[in-house]
Formats: sequence, C-alpha cells, structure tokens
Amino acid sequence: MTPTALPSRGADTGPDSSFDASAWERTLGRPLGHAVAVGWRTRVVAAAALLACLAVFLLVRALAATPSLGASWRVDADGRLIASAVPARSGAIDAAVVVGMLDAHGRPLAVAPGMLQRSPRWIVGDDERAQHARLHSKLNEAVKLGPITLVLAEQSPVALRPHARGIGGLGAGFWLMAGLALALFLTAAVVAAARPNERNLLYAVMATCQAANLAFIAAESVPGLLLPQWLLDWDFTARTSLDLATGAALIQATGIHPRTLRHRTVIAATGWMVALLLMWWVCTGQLPGAWWWTQGAAIAAGLVAIAQLQQARKLEPHPASLLLRRLATVAVSTLGLLTVAMATASGSTANAHLATAIGSTVWVVFLASLLALLPFLSRSQQVLREFSMLAGVSTVATSLDLLFVALFSLGQFASVTLALFISVAIYAGVRQWLLNRIMDSTVLTTERAFEQLYRLAREVERQPEHVGERLCQLLRELFEPMETMLVARSLPFARVAGDGSTLIVPVPPVPGAHEQPDATVVLRYARKGTRLFCDEDARLADRICEQLKRAVAFDQAVEQGRSEERMRLAQDLHDDIGARLLTLMYRAPDAETEEYVRHTLKDLKTLTRGLAASNHRLSHAAAEWKADIAQRLNAANCQLAWSFSADRDLVLNVVQWSALTRALRELINNIISHAQASRVEVDASLQHGQFTITVRDNGVGGPPSAWTHGLGLNGVRKRVRQLGGHVEWQQRSAGGIQCRIWIPALGAENKNFN
Repeated sequence: MTPTALPSRGADTGPDSSFDASAWERTLGRPLGHAVAVGWRTRVVAAAALLACLAVFLLVRALAATPSLGASWRVDADGRLIASAVPARSGAIDAAVVVGMLDAHGRPLAVAPGMLQRSPRWIVGDDERAQHARLHSKLNEAVKLGPITLVLAEQSPVALRPHARGIGGLGAGFWLMAGLALALFLTAAVVAAARPNERNLLYAVMATCQAANLAFIAAESVPGLLLPQWLLDWDFTARTSLDLATGAALIQATGIHPRTLRHRTVIAATGWMVALLLMWWVCTGQLPGAWWWTQGAAIAAGLVAIAQLQQARKLEPHPASLLLRRLATVAVSTLGLLTVAMATASGSTANAHLATAIGSTVWVVFLASLLALLPFLSRSQQVLREFSMLAGVSTVATSLDLLFVALFSLGQFASVTLALFISVAIYAGVRQWLLNRIMDSTVLTTERAFEQLYRLAREVERQPEHVGERLCQLLRELFEPMETMLVARSLPFARVAGDGSTLIVPVPPVPGAHEQPDATVVLRYARKGTRLFCDEDARLADRICEQLKRAVAFDQAVEQGRSEERMRLAQDLHDDIGARLLTLMYRAPDAETEEYVRHTLKDLKTLTRGLAASNHRLSHAAAEWKADIAQRLNAANCQLAWSFSADRDLVLNVVQWSALTRALRELINNIISHAQASRVEVDASLQHGQFTITVRDNGVGGPPSAWTHGLGLNGVRKRVRQLGGHVEWQQRSAGGIQCRIWIPALGAENKNFN
C-alpha cells in the first residue's frame, strides 16, 4: 500500500475536508494555538460532576418508578386523614375523610396521620419510628398486590389503582433540593481539588454529607403517600450517620483552622471515635433513644468547635476565628432550638409531621448554605449571606411554631401567624446587626478616603521616593490592621490572601519618581482582627492607587501650568513694566525721584526673579528679605536690626517663598505707614523644622484687640495659614508692637538642600 501524503497547513484540502484550519486562521487573523493539556484537578472535578449527575439520574429514575395512588393527602385539625382530588367514576371527589383502607384481598390497613410523616430522621421516639416503618411497609406491600380501596366518610368506597409516578410527578421541591445538593457537592469537589490539604478535605467531607442529606430531603419531598421502601429503611441510619460525620469533621477542622491547636489530634480522634461508635450502634439497632444520642452528639460537636475557635482566637487574633465562631454559635443555637421544639411537639399535634418536615428541611438548608458560604467568606456574596440569614430565621419560625402548638395548645393558623410575626420582627430588627457581627459588612468608600488621598498626593509630589510609606499610612487609617509591612515585591494588582486575613497592595509607580523600586504593602487582620478582608477591599485599594497616580500627575500638570504662567508674567513684567520704569528713571526730573524709581525697578527685578524660579534656598531668600527690608526702612529713616539662624538649609517652593515674602513686606509697610518707629528688629530662625519670624518696632501702637483688620493684616493671616502656620500680635511694654509668625512643619515638608 502506498502511503498518502497529508496536506500541508493552508493547502486546499478538497471538498472532502471537514475542517479547514487555514480558513479559521484567516478569519481570526492569527494562527490557531496548540491544545492545552487538561490537568488532574480538572479531571477530578469533571469526574465528580459526572458522578453527581449519575447519582441524581439514578435517584430520579427510582422515584419516577415509585407507585402513586393519584390523590392529594393532608391531615385536618382533628387528626383525620383527608384525601383530595380522588378519581372516581362519578367524577373527582374534592375532599373526603379517609375512614379506612383495604388491600386487593380486602384486608384492612391502618390509617393514621403518621402516614404523612415522610422522614423517620426527625421522629423522636424509637416506638414511634418503628410504628412509622410498619405503616409504610404494609402500605408498600399492599400496593404490590393491586388496587387500594379507600373507605370514605359519607362517600362510596373508591378503588385507587397504583401507577408509576413519572418524572413529571416528582414536584418542584424535589428539583430545588436536588439542585442545591448538586451545587454543594460540586463546591466541595472544587475546593478539595484546588488544594487537597487536610482542611479542604475535611470541608469536602462536611459538604458531601450535607449534600447527601439534601438528596434524602429531595427524595422525601415528592408528593403522594408512597415512598420507596429502601428510602424508608435507610433514612434514619444514613442521615444520622451523615450528621455524626459532619460533627466529627467539624471538630477536626476547627482544630487546624485558622490556627493549629496543641491537643487537636487527641480531640479529633475522640470526636471520630464517638461518632463511629454511635454510627455502629444506630446501624445495628443497639442504641435505645438513638435520636437523643445523635442530636446530643451533634450539639456537643458544635460546642467543642466553638471552644476550639475561642482558643484559637486567644492564641492569634485571626478574624476567621471570630467569624467562624459566630457562624458556629448561630448554627448550634438554631439546632438546639429546633431539637427542643421537635421533642416538645412530638406526637402532641395532628400536624406535627408537617411542621417536622418543614423544620428539618429548613435546618438542613440553613446548614448547607453556611457550608456553601465558607469558601467565599473573603468574597462579595450578598446572595449567600441573605439566603443563610433567611434560612436561619425560617428555622427559628418553625421551631417557635412547634413550641406554641405544644406548650400553649394554639391552633395551627394562630401558631404559624404568631411565629412568623415574631420571626419577621426579629429579622427586621437585628438583620443589619447580625450581618455586621457575622460578616462585618461595613463598606469603605473612596469618598471617605478623599481627604487623606488628597493629602497623600501632595506629600508624594514633594517626596515621590516615600510613596510606599505614605500609602502604608493611608491604608492603616482605612482598614485599621493589626500589622502593616512594606516588602520588596512586585504585584500587578491588589489581592486578598490568607483566607481573608491579609490584603496585599502593590505600591503604584508615581510620576516624578526616578528608579522607584518594586514594593508592596501587606496588611493583616483588619479592624484590629475582627474583620476579614474581601474582594471589595482589594478593589478599593486598587482604586486608591489609581487615583493616587492620577492625583499626582494632575497636581504636577497644574504646577507645570502655574510655573509656565509665572514665567510668562515675569517675562511680561520684565519686558513691559521694567522697560517703562527704566525709561522713567532716565527722565526723572530730580535725583530723589530717580532714586525712588531705581529702587522700584530693583524690587521689580526681585519679584520677577522670584516668580521665574521654581524654588529658593532659605538662606538666599533670607538675604533678599534683609536687603529689601533694609532699603525700605532706610528710605523711611528707620534703623534695622537683622538676625537669622538655621540648623539646616531648606528649599522653599514658590508658594512658600511668595507667602513669606509678601507677609514680611506687609508687616514692614504697616510699620512705615503707621508706627512712626525709629528701630525695627527682625529675628528669623529655623530649628527642628519650625520656622519662626519675629518683627518688633519701637513706634506707637495700641492694643491689637482694638485694631481694625483690613486687607493687609488679613492678607498676612491668610498667607501664613496657607503654610500651616500661625501669626500673633502683641503690644510691647517698652512701646511698639511685636508680631510673631511660626510655622511648625515647614522643615517636615521639605528636603534638606544639602
């Protein structure tokens, strides 16, 4: 046989080709990539999904084949069994009291309200559970023989022929519970496959057990009177074993998360040993009062878990310890309330089976929702939070309903109404408080951080190399963590780590920073260890970093515009006003006018030079101030005593230089115009970052409290306040006025020039 050459890529494969790769490449504009190998984690999750779907399919098939008698059933307030929509020859019977039942051979069958009790799991007494099993076993055996005859009060007997229920007869409740069970099981599979450590495997055990519990509830929620015998035989044994395994896994999990405890191995081994012994005794029927033992073991497991979480909280202020302890407290409290209600109402009301079914279902849904919430504690899952809250409140409502009926002999309508009213009132009153305690749902916003962000941007603009330290300070104010670190690490965006205990925020590169090293801010234990970080916090941190870069860039652009405008003004003043003053000086009619114009021209040059420069050394500015003040006072026949000292030389920006220069000029102008002084003393000093200027004169002047502050004095206050400083006037005892200006943080906001 001659081998046939395969067509090359892009070649015409002819009309028999089913896939033209080159056509797809031309359409996409790029070559097709190679197939990516599927990892083992994906295979595990896919296998778990297929297994779960197969289990649901088999359950649906088994329930669809279960016989149904084609009627609706309920129990009235007097404890009588009521059959509705009963098919008869003369037409369907709306509702009738069932007096008795006969099998195909005419043998009587027991009729009792307990026939509507679907699940033996929540039947308290051993005798009641055995009677429940006998009722359903005889009914299932009778159905196998043929039609069931209903003996109705005030109606002719009606024969009901059993028929297959079919998929359409499973009811909406079955599909809802089956969907919840499937979702919880897949969540457990994903968590276990993502990181197969001890903690995640224990979570998978708990979630799988409760998913199986939901599957049992789904099977028992199908409408009708009949259930498969295998379901009735295995319900109590299997579901109690699932709850015991959940409790033992919970004890072991809280011993290693969020902190490993010292005696966790002994406690976990004891928990599993007790659980396995109880499972064995329940399966073999050797445990009298099995319901009480299993319920007590489940509550005890929750209490042990709460104690371990409290111990972990003492050893390390991990917020997960506090959060899990609160969740466990809510779960154990609702389970205890439901247990008391079930035990109190057992056999005391005709409709106890209905309340029992609702209460147990709501409790399992509540526990399942908490388990589904656990992997997403550091995520924004508002729906899950609200769902778990509503399930918990529903458990409370059902428990209160049972207690009202059993203790106060209230009617079913009255007890349900009162229980719902109390539960809704509790939910409406404490909902936000519970959410804040359970999840601490306080949301930080950028509006709250606006002021700090603006201040941070100004500081970063002056000192871009300190952006990491300033960002640490801002994030500490926002999240109040117990630990803050600045580490050398590169990260593209903020993320939550450590199961919500840690927030990692990359330090953004800011304009103007030369060779800025990669750095990351690490925050641990938000709100002093009482709150988990969530994705909303990470997004807020990213927005803060982005706004910081924009604010710095905008501020630099504004400063550049100001600098260019100052340069333009300085150039215009120099070219236009300076030229006119120079012409006026040469055309002065006398020497005095010429000298005055000369000094005015000199002041103009000083002003334009100051506007053109982006910054000024403090020592140079002090020399210019001294020369300017001396010239003005000399023209007014006033003596100047000047003193200047500084522990370091600073660089003043244009705003600082302009404010100080104009304030000094205004003070000297006031002395020349109003004080009639013969001597002026000016002391300027910079010590430990605080800049102080003191101006004294020996002229006349009243008390400052009696002054009328015009534009001049108000301008001095405004300019000093702009620099974060203070100004104070005092009347001297020897005569004259003293003005003191001090700016505490002038040195802290500037870099050393040297």
